[in-house]
Amino acid sequence: MLLLCDLDGVVWLAHQPLPGSVEALESWRGAGHEVVFCTNNSFNTIAEQERFLSAIGVDASNRVVSSATAAGNLVAAGEVVLVCGGPGIVEAVTSRGATAVVPDQNVANVDAVIVGFDRTFDYQKLKIASEAVRAGARLIGTNHDPTYPTPDGEIPGGGALVAAVAYASETEAIFAGKPMRPMFASAMSLAERLVARAINTNEIFVVGDRDDSDGEFARRNGVSFCHVKTGVKTQPSSGVRSFADLETVVSQLLGAGNA
Repeated sequence: MLLLCDLDGVVWLAHQPLPGSVEALESWRGAGHEVVFCTNNSFNTIAEQERFLSAIGVDASNRVVSSATAAGNLVAAGEVVLVCGGPGIVEAVTSRGATAVVPDQNVANVDAVIVGFDRTFDYQKLKIASEAVRAGARLIGTNHDPTYPTPDGEIPGGGALVAAVAYASETEAIFAGKPMRPMFASAMSLAERLVARAINTNEIFVVGDRDDSDGEFARRNGVSFCHVKTGVKTQPSSGVRSFADLETVVSQLLGAGNA
């Protein structure tokens, strides 16, 4: 079996492990199953995410995909991409052979604008990004998420910033992260390299704290969804399986054998 496991609100909050999450992942891997961590947090690089997980005792080598990864797959070699976000987006863009520029640089002749989680987002960035889109650049959002869970409560997420640029430029964004197909394609490419075989949809379980992103991610791709209550407080849709935490999910899946 394969877990496509969210990070923020499922494994940790602000990189501090949630109770039982590390032990649950150890049990899952110890039973011979695989996990790919699928995070809509686009700010950090993949290596940083792997180090954060290693610091709490989780081996995540070659097991992390982010909405930045998925967004990067929507640009082509040679393109100029304006990045409103963190180093994770820059990494994803440059790995594709495209050129990443930031809003304090000369942004003429931009092919695409990618917007993600950015604690320094301000009016000037909004102005430059929307001008680039109005001039013909396509707008790519790393994810839709309006909020981001922290130990002190929810704060504005990357989706809120994408919405601002879309509204200011009077256009619609193309989204890459959960629940969109580019994220699933990135996750499955990585997972199938790990297990060296094709993986059937009935073997896959998405674990997340947001029904509107994680749950929809599962539904759009025909796999099972396990909602956990340790992240955002928005209630899932009627009929969605909801669990206290990741530990409970893993316990029930392993107990069922073929849940």
